[in-house]
Amino acid sequence: MAKILIFRHAQTAYNRDGIFCGKIDADITEEGIKEAEGVREKLKNEKITKAYTSNQLRAMHTMEIVLQGHVPKVKIVKDARLRERDYGDLTGKKKKELEKQFPKEYPLWHRSYDVPPPNGESIKMVSERVDNFLDEVVIPNIKPDDVILFCCSSNSMRPLMRRFGHLTTEEMCTVEHIRGDVHEYQYP
Repeated sequence: MAKILIFRHAQTAYNRDGIFCGKIDADITEEGIKEAEGVREKLKNEKITKAYTSNQLRAMHTMEIVLQGHVPKVKIVKDARLRERDYGDLTGKKKKELEKQFPKEYPLWHRSYDVPPPNGESIKMVSERVDNFLDEVVIPNIKPDDVILFCCSSNSMRPLMRRFGHLTTEEMCTVEHIRGDVHEYQYP
């Protein structure tokens, strides 16, 4: 059976400050570098065979740190379908302020499956593109002895965890992703 290891990109200034980052191409902070080094330490004995990440700087930088010193060296496959959700008009705004300003709409925009924020993507839309990536690139190429890493943002992790962890749609939408945690699954 293949081993699937999924983790969230390390801290950005947007995460630290409670701001919707979404499609903004932010890098990780000094604290984020430490978080990534912690994930690297957790995975130091894994024989990684494949590594997938979004093409956003925060995820790529995290994955590069996690894979430093790994032997054999693994090519990192970057794909836009693993990008964070586009928060549309919420991008760059403080979450707590939006929650106060839009008490009815905010919970739907933030975590409902099929209601997107204004001019943004719903979790359903993110799921469709991540599922497309899995079906086209990942699943057909999994070998029984693979150890596969995924580093991406919180919302693109959701469909990965649903697929490999057999979560319901509701569980997928409500699970919290703690930076530094590594979620492990077996496939098939």
